[in-house]
Amino acid sequence: MSSNASKVLFLVPLFFIFPPIASGAEKVFRAGAATSDITSPLGSKIVGGFVPFPSTRVHDQLNARCLVLDDGSTKLALVVLDLLGIARHVSDEARILIEKETGIPAGNILISATHTHSAASVLGQNPRSIQQTLDEYQKLVVRRIADGVKKANDQSRPAEIAFGTVEAPEHVFNRRWFLKEGKMPLNPFGKLDRVKMNPGAGNPDLIEPAGPTDPTVSYIAIREPKGNPIALYSTYSLHYVGGVDNGDISSDYYGVYCEKVKEILTKENQNNRFVAMMANGTSGDINNINFRTPRGRQKPYEQMTIVANDLANKVVDSMAKLKYESAITLGARFREPLIGLRRPDSADMEWVKQTLADPTKDPAKGNLSAIYAQRVSTMAEYPEKLKMPLQVLRIGDKAIATMPCEVFCEIGLEYKKKTPIQGGWMVSLAHGYYGYLPTPKHHELGGYETWMGTNRLEKTASDKMLAELLEMTRELKDSAGK
Repeated sequence: MSSNASKVLFLVPLFFIFPPIASGAEKVFRAGAATSDITSPLGSKIVGGFVPFPSTRVHDQLNARCLVLDDGSTKLALVVLDLLGIARHVSDEARILIEKETGIPAGNILISATHTHSAASVLGQNPRSIQQTLDEYQKLVVRRIADGVKKANDQSRPAEIAFGTVEAPEHVFNRRWFLKEGKMPLNPFGKLDRVKMNPGAGNPDLIEPAGPTDPTVSYIAIREPKGNPIALYSTYSLHYVGGVDNGDISSDYYGVYCEKVKEILTKENQNNRFVAMMANGTSGDINNINFRTPRGRQKPYEQMTIVANDLANKVVDSMAKLKYESAITLGARFREPLIGLRRPDSADMEWVKQTLADPTKDPAKGNLSAIYAQRVSTMAEYPEKLKMPLQVLRIGDKAIATMPCEVFCEIGLEYKKKTPIQGGWMVSLAHGYYGYLPTPKHHELGGYETWMGTNRLEKTASDKMLAELLEMTRELKDSAGK
């Protein structure tokens, strides 16, 4: 045998023993979830009504519910807070801290509030003030948000993901109504609106609601490969349910839903690391009151339990049909377009002066004219424009877009219709709290959500912000696979 032939025979077996090295490690989708206690101390004032009052009992714990997703190249964090809303600077500080401690970019972190009306405020001493520093409770919430995300990140493990929807039209009702001629009361400014918010269940003067509802629960299910559930991120366009005992701290139906989902999904394996989440969709004009057919008197927590349990069962039942995948791409866009703010003119300020000088109008006693005079007075200090935090997350072939307001249902429906990433949806009350966000059409109709002091942004703000979100979503779609 020649020397060349022997070399060939020697090299052949080595080829099979040492296969070519792969050009890069295979990416594995990972996820982790955790909760962090953000319950306020007893005595802290509960917000949600016109006059805050002290809390006297913790009915159920308030949480920061945290989820971290990792596609091998990009990490996202989604946080839902059991709070009425979140001040801009609280979100900013929390995201800066999370990036420092976990490496997740601040622009990839979504922090939103549920809008429970039974919690203390993280909106600051004056929620309508633009410039604020962190108070003690805000500092606590910032720290606990970061703790929750860090824990979720530390618990990250190989995972599969699926997306689903269920319909639940029976729990959502538009709360803005047209009334019969001559039946509309004067608003706090002494003027007539064309529609009324919460006109009273069973009111004989009802004509029709002024807008639609969105009956869809959109959700993301994450589990270990063919194994235990890790998290469920849900979104539903329902303002809140309420019906708590006076002075109670409570997460409202959002928390009840989360606990019910966990009870069902972990019944057999007792997986205590599973976290359910319920974010607020676009519910600025939607609530749980059937104005045509009023329900009878109920016990505290009865109605929210009915709603939460029904939604939980519907969602869990639908999960049996899900198709999970383990190879998805994540992405994020975060922008801050300048949006105009509403500021009072000279006539408005004259009304403020006269109203606050009237001894019969006491804001501490709930007089609406005096309350709104105080709010309008604060708005006189606003700048002409302010940066609005807007965000879109791409998770596989779905997208979640956010606004820092109590967003009207029609805006969310329009996003669903026009989004370049079909199957996407919106989350409200994210990264800030800038009042209600009606459409320009609803500004013409008037009503509580459009009053200066309830609404703070220019009347065309919803159109400008929606256009920005759609462009951001298009960019994420175009960047997929690049």
